[in-house]
Amino acid sequence: ERMALPQSILFPPEEICMDWQQRQRPGAGLCNLGSTCYINVILQCLTYTPPLANYLLSRDHSQLCHQQGFCMMCIMEAHVRKVLRSSASVIWPRAVVRDLKFIGEEFEPDMAGDAYEFLRCAVEAMQRACLSGSSDVDISSQTTTIIHQIFGGFLKSRVTCLRCQAVSDSYKAFLHVLLDIKAPSSLTTALEDFVTPKQLDGKYCFKCNKCEKKVTASKKVTVHRVPRVFTVCLERAADHTGKKISKIVEYSEYLDLRPYMSDTAGEPLLYSLYALVVHSGDTCLDGHFFCYTKASNGLWYKMDDESVDNCGIHTVLRQQAYLLFYAR
Repeated sequence: ERMALPQSILFPPEEICMDWQQRQRPGAGLCNLGSTCYINVILQCLTYTPPLANYLLSRDHSQLCHQQGFCMMCIMEAHVRKVLRSSASVIWPRAVVRDLKFIGEEFEPDMAGDAYEFLRCAVEAMQRACLSGSSDVDISSQTTTIIHQIFGGFLKSRVTCLRCQAVSDSYKAFLHVLLDIKAPSSLTTALEDFVTPKQLDGKYCFKCNKCEKKVTASKKVTVHRVPRVFTVCLERAADHTGKKISKIVEYSEYLDLRPYMSDTAGEPLLYSLYALVVHSGDTCLDGHFFCYTKASNGLWYKMDDESVDNCGIHTVLRQQAYLLFYAR
């Protein structure tokens, strides 16, 4: 079973620039408009995602956008320009907060939210904006927008029948990966765990086409095609009560994705850390979010709502990270 090829390419991949086109000091801090720290950290991490920022600063989207009303790409373009181009030291992200309900129905302007949920909804809203006006595009072509070409990859799921050894492959696009950290103590062990085969039995039995009945099977998920930007959420919610897993999970400045690929042979696939989000607080239902981002000048900064402070890589690598952003 092969992945379906896209019938059209919505954004030419050769136009994606992974390096900053202009180098400058970091931009403005973001004002907390009442429990909006979860929004601020994601806006900052997206602002310092080089291929996305380069595209938004070019104004290519707004010049061609015909969308009436809410458009997440237009909002992000205006926001990134304001943060990186204005001389202000603090900016009010009013447009984002004003249109929160269009980004995700679960968000309320005066209520605390989760940074991972906001990231998920913001990236999906940008994806919808890129597909606006092209409703008849096939599923494979939908993964050729600028958003999918930056954040998107493909996972391969291989299910093997343990009775007749028949193999069934399926593919799924992803924009981020959620990792279980209950047992793992590092990002690499969590990724190893992610690609380790799991047994499907009991109520999770697999219907084998060859055996023509439900059987015990083995399922192995691997990264089939890597994204340009690899976004990871370290699942800190212990359960639905909001209990938090507060341990330190080690991660490094550089990450090789090759060991977690469908094809582990070949050159290393090296990624470099450029942003991370930290949640401070005893439970997942309260507390505060702040982030660390690498600006276009190559230096790291701690961004905590209005404040933007220079820091070193050693500080960055010692955090109780919640979200990690790595670029190819």
